[in-house]
Amino acid sequence: MKLITWNVQWCRGVDGRVDPARVVAEAKRLADFDVLCLQEVADNFPDPLLAGSAGEDQFAVLASLLPGYTAVPGVAVDQQGDGSRRRRFGNMILSRLPVKQAFRHLLPYPADHDVPSMPRVAVEAVVAAPFGDVRVITSHLEYYSLAKRAAQVDALRAIYAEGHRYANNPRTAVVDEGPYRALAHPAATIITGDFNLEFDDPLHQRMLAPFADGTPRLADAWELAHPGDAHPPTFHVHEKQRPGDPELHCDFVFVNEVLWPSLRSVEVDTHTQVSDHQPVIVEIG
Repeated sequence: MKLITWNVQWCRGVDGRVDPARVVAEAKRLADFDVLCLQEVADNFPDPLLAGSAGEDQFAVLASLLPGYTAVPGVAVDQQGDGSRRRRFGNMILSRLPVKQAFRHLLPYPADHDVPSMPRVAVEAVVAAPFGDVRVITSHLEYYSLAKRAAQVDALRAIYAEGHRYANNPRTAVVDEGPYRALAHPAATIITGDFNLEFDDPLHQRMLAPFADGTPRLADAWELAHPGDAHPPTFHVHEKQRPGDPELHCDFVFVNEVLWPSLRSVEVDTHTQVSDHQPVIVEIG
């Protein structure tokens, strides 16, 4: 299974052009991907609300550009817009592998009035990969507020651990009807996204911390695949707010112990300028 995770900055390239088709074409150039995890997908935020945007529904446009893929949108920001159309912003998973079930987890949003912020969501798809079912979770954590970001890291860990408890105690042998039907939760889990923190941040270490209930540990996929090698930069590589700003490393893939033996490769494309972030490409199986 090949997976790409990418913060696409509402499909806006370093050149300022907003073009969802260019994003999809670039992703296809990078890999023959089975699963595409996107952050910062927008709907009805025309310029100047989001620079360069015509206000297109990118959730719909991206889905239409990938026929044969199941689209799993996750809206975090849902606001009243002009007229009857709402303004939406969030994440998205697109999979050409069967998606057995999907979940949207609203992340904590504790009050922190000293800085701007927005609601955040984790999108989860249970994907039928060739090596077995796997939970794919993608998110985009708070940028400005440390209090919010810390709470969201703990929430991601709780979401992961809760799913593992379902995997250990399936109800699939019971015949429940309609929406009560219990589907199997796999143990294998991938958590991707823009975490808005560095690899030496204590919150990165928090993601890797053991669980008191024996839930399998998470590991940074880059560190598993490239032991001893520094993380490549994924942000402020080609586009900087001020000249001389340092490159940042905030886009990660975490995999649980179930998948460690199956991790084949992790790469960061530092060349593309189709977004202000660099995509991370992972192969498992």
